Amino acid sequence: MRKHFFKLIFLVSVFVFGYAVCYVSKTGQSYDTIIVGLGSAGTTAASTLAKAGKTVLALEAQDRIGGRVWTVPFGDGIVELGAEWIHGTEHSRVYETAVKNNISVFPQDTSFKVYNSDGTEGSKELIEELLTYLLEASDHPPEKLEQLGKFLTKKLMEYLKEKHPEVLIDQDFLSEFLDLTNFIVNSYQASNDWNDVTAQSDYEQLEGNQNMSWHRYGFKTFLELLLNTYNNGTGWPTLEIKLNKEVTLINWPKNSTGKVGVVCKDGSVYTADNVIVTVSLGVLKERYSTLFSPPIPDNKATVIDKLSIGVVGKTIFSFQQAWWPDVNGFIFFWSPKDKEECKDDPWVVQIKDVARPMGSSNTLYVWSNGDTAKLIETLPEDVVKSKMMETLKKFMGKNVTVPEPTAMIRSNWYTNPFTRGSYTYDNLLKHEYPNARAILGEPLLDATGSPKVLFAGEATDLVHFSTVHGASESGFREASRLLPINKV
Repeated sequence: MRKHFFKLIFLVSVFVFGYAVCYVSKTGQSYDTIIVGLGSAGTTAASTLAKAGKTVLALEAQDRIGGRVWTVPFGDGIVELGAEWIHGTEHSRVYETAVKNNISVFPQDTSFKVYNSDGTEGSKELIEELLTYLLEASDHPPEKLEQLGKFLTKKLMEYLKEKHPEVLIDQDFLSEFLDLTNFIVNSYQASNDWNDVTAQSDYEQLEGNQNMSWHRYGFKTFLELLLNTYNNGTGWPTLEIKLNKEVTLINWPKNSTGKVGVVCKDGSVYTADNVIVTVSLGVLKERYSTLFSPPIPDNKATVIDKLSIGVVGKTIFSFQQAWWPDVNGFIFFWSPKDKEECKDDPWVVQIKDVARPMGSSNTLYVWSNGDTAKLIETLPEDVVKSKMMETLKKFMGKNVTVPEPTAMIRSNWYTNPFTRGSYTYDNLLKHEYPNARAILGEPLLDATGSPKVLFAGEATDLVHFSTVHGASESGFREASRLLPINKV
């Protein structure tokens, strides 16, 4: 415990380790609930409680609301630096919120072309056939523990032997296709390698289209609808939001009863009956040992260490006008020769997926993931821009002039101290820690068994982790825990 905190006026007594430690709001106001973090989970929890008449204080460390949802004006419209799509339409809190508020969301076209590194068009039909087969195969994993990459490789070889035996002879194609599939799996999972992911994931896909786009509304609209600020809405009268408020300490009554004290980096202190923590798993990994007093239980600390969060990144370019073919995506297929020429910059050969967003007509995304995405966040902007544009020209510039971009932005989910990653996935330790997500989501209770520190966020959702709707479900779950049944 830091001594300078004891200078605060004591109003509430909380017993920690057998002695009294007192924390109270410097403002003199105590809230029903404090929400730490205003992403999808935090905004859902805050709005659910505020609509039920609870006094809520939401503390957000960044200068914006949204967390890993980040809609940015760019090009001739908007782009998403974070969450891109609504994944599924059946029983989705996100989709239902849009429909209920008459916001039109549309399925994004998934058409694509394949380009080889010599500038020629590649075999789109074969690649699409093989990718579709492997995507379906991943829905039927073996009963025995297996790495996803090894499982899919085995299934691919079986399929090729039966359907396309001639492809098995083409080792160059086979090697690059496996590398491409590894990349695509990592883009879905946020993993660094498909063999870091278990084939027996607990993730459950919602029914309906998996690529529903907010297009020119932007994903931020979901958060605005939750907070009642869309179209100049007035918000919720019992919800107070404070930005640029980094929480550094949460004091909770483990062996007694009373209030929870939340200390911010700027020295401000707030108290409430309870706190809902919605920060990412990446932030918890970095801060759990210092963030809570008393410390969190050993089993919760263990699962924080064992669960995995990875990175999916975007580098986004705008142009004077669109110059690309009228399809949604472009897959880059590298030859061994061209890969070898990039050996001094191996991250460049991981440029494999370029796509058009629906929110802006003159922009392109260059997707990345894993260690490559982390590296791109740290490289000088001019290096990223020159290497990526050089690659775009190499693959797509044979029959069209690829112009210089008018602007470039990139995500920074790993280097951002308030995210430290994009989203979680089921790693190979899932079988040793099958209840890890449930343990992560368990509240910390006081001496009477009342929840004092609650946990929400996509990582705590048992089957819809890695999604905005899963994060939202978790926020509703924890808010509901604090409300009478008839108020939910």
